[in-house]
Order: sequence, then C-alpha cells, then structure tokens
Amino acid sequence: MNDRVYVGNAGKDAALDRGWLLGHFKDIGDPRHSEAVEIKWGVHPRGDERLRWVKGEERTALLVLISGRFRVELPGRSVLLRQQGDYVVWGRGVDHSWFAEDESVVLTVRWPSVPGYAVTEHDQVRAQTCP
Repeated sequence: MNDRVYVGNAGKDAALDRGWLLGHFKDIGDPRHSEAVEIKWGVHPRGDERLRWVKGEERTALLVLISGRFRVELPGRSVLLRQQGDYVVWGRGVDHSWFAEDESVVLTVRWPSVPGYAVTEHDQVRAQTCP
C-alpha cells in the first residue's frame, strides 16, 4: 500500500471495523478515510438485528443484498430483500432499522460520512441485560 492506494478483501477487512470499509472513522491519511461517503460489507448471522432504530437520520443510504434474506424497517414500511441484487434507498430524515431473516451479506453505501450513529459495546450490553 502506498499513501493513495489500498487493496484488500471486503470479507477480511470488514471484520476489523464492524464491517465498515470506508468512511470518516478511518485514520486520516488512510486512502479509505472519507467524509463524503461510507461503505460497509455487512455479514449478518440469521436473527441478527440492529439494537435500536436510527433516529434523526442525516444521511442518504443504499443497501444492496449480496446473499441471504434481509429486512429493512422504515417508518410505516418493511422492505424484504430476497434476491441477490435487491436494494433499497432511503434519504435524509428517514429513520430505519434492520433484521437478518437468514444469514445475509449486504453492501451499504451512505453519504455523507458523519459520526454519531454507531451502536457501542455499552449499548449492546445494556440491551442484552435490560428488559
């Protein structure tokens, strides 16, 4: 790797940063650092779900199903992606959540890349221990 080129494998690299391959959260100077866009290679076991809805969304998102069955929950609407290549796009101001109906791989592209949406380990522990 030089200062402006990075070559990797989405499956391997995704495991290093909760699935995220590109975005504001990568180190400055890393060619994968971007404040314009975020890209995630999401590998989800069957039954995996987002612990809480994203509220006050400031980004636009595109989620593409690579494999599996993956449901995206939007206000007043549930979208089931079931065939490779099925996708959903939602814009700023559209809250969302998701659920993996089967083991799934999804590619997510969001823009712009802004902090404040990650579910932390503390949130995960709290969700598992609170009724």
